[in-house]
Amino acid sequence: MAETKIFARLKADHDRHRKLLDRIDDTHGDSPDREKLFETFRVEVTAHAASEEMSLYATMLGKPDLRDDAQHSVAEHKEIDDLLTELYEMDFASTGWLTRFRTMKHRYLHHIDEEEEEMFPAAEEGLSEAKKKELAAIFDKEKPKEKAKAAADEPTSEDAEE
Repeated sequence: MAETKIFARLKADHDRHRKLLDRIDDTHGDSPDREKLFETFRVEVTAHAASEEMSLYATMLGKPDLRDDAQHSVAEHKEIDDLLTELYEMDFASTGWLTRFRTMKHRYLHHIDEEEEEMFPAAEEGLSEAKKKELAAIFDKEKPKEKAKAAADEPTSEDAEE
């Protein structure tokens, strides 16, 4: 899969994330699926964000015309991570959980829409085909490692304060 351009690879992840978000939103407080789906989403998004930062964002930070976009997106990753930690620590059956989940969902959808509509096209213009393939290879190499790390890691409120 490393031959794929980085932007197609990231968009494919975003599409999976959108589906997971909708499935979680359709759960009910007493549903056994809610916690399982949320954990799948948390691990997937955490690994995606870390791998995206190590590949695309690391390159963008080195380009003055793309640096602000990359810094903005890294800050949004942190915000989403904090919301995921908060949700993880809440009672999954409470109505407050679903309300907070929908806030996180809205923020995450805004983030990925912004990436796809604004940041990716701007970054794509400044990268060679070889660089895009290299970034996709880095992403594909790092994501399984980050996924394993995220699955083993239980978020704590200290994570949200860092």
